[in-house]
Amino acid sequence: MRVDACGRWFVSFMVEEHIEPLPASTSGVGVDLGVNDIVVTSDGRKSGNPRHLKRYRRRLKLAQRRLSRKRKGSNRWRKQVKRVARIHARVADTRSDHQHKLTTGLIREHGVIALEDLNVRGMTASAKGTAEAPGKKVAQKAGLNRSILDAGFGEIRRQLEYKAQFYGRTIVLADRFAPTSKTCSECGAYQADMPLKVRVWTCPDCGAVNDRDSNAARNILAMAAGGRPVDVHGGRRTPSATTNSGCGMLAPVEMRTNPECVGASHGR
Repeated sequence: MRVDACGRWFVSFMVEEHIEPLPASTSGVGVDLGVNDIVVTSDGRKSGNPRHLKRYRRRLKLAQRRLSRKRKGSNRWRKQVKRVARIHARVADTRSDHQHKLTTGLIREHGVIALEDLNVRGMTASAKGTAEAPGKKVAQKAGLNRSILDAGFGEIRRQLEYKAQFYGRTIVLADRFAPTSKTCSECGAYQADMPLKVRVWTCPDCGAVNDRDSNAARNILAMAAGGRPVDVHGGRRTPSATTNSGCGMLAPVEMRTNPECVGASHGR
């Protein structure tokens, strides 16, 4: 039993439960994570982005401003701390609910899920630079970092991995440096110059009209069929000595566990 910062009580307990395994599925799907749509799949589905932090940002800003005007340690200060904590908890809860619905849907519908091996920490690094070499477009980069962290790329991958392990699905990871967005999924032609503002483009080689995110998801699924096998254990991925000179992608790794499981959090 515990109480969080905003005064909510939590009680934990364990039950033993027999979970029926999901029906076997040979369906494969590529998943591209983004800011405009958190999840875009290779079959053309887009999840949208509720932008949970943006929804509560004004309310949070006002609550934090009121907190800053109160004398630290006073009764009113303590009450305002709880108000701020409740807004943070609301943002976290709505984000977690949306992420669980997305990941559970993917796990239930597909036997193989292909993801990019994104370096989220590098993607959200500050652009401030140093005094000798100050960064450029710092405010724009800060806004992008905030959107990426609000979408929760790392958490979505974590949920997919542990749910795949529980339900006996397969997760494959694509090389983070593979040009999935700039490669035509129809003919394989690579376009070197394509800024982020270009969301739909026409391949000059075959004439196919590609949505940037859906095209990337199709490439992730297609390219993930070959490459280097990876051992998944305890959340750590260790590349095998076996190499492949193909597209540099990571081969499927089956993650299975005993259907007899203890706990109640797996059903989300």
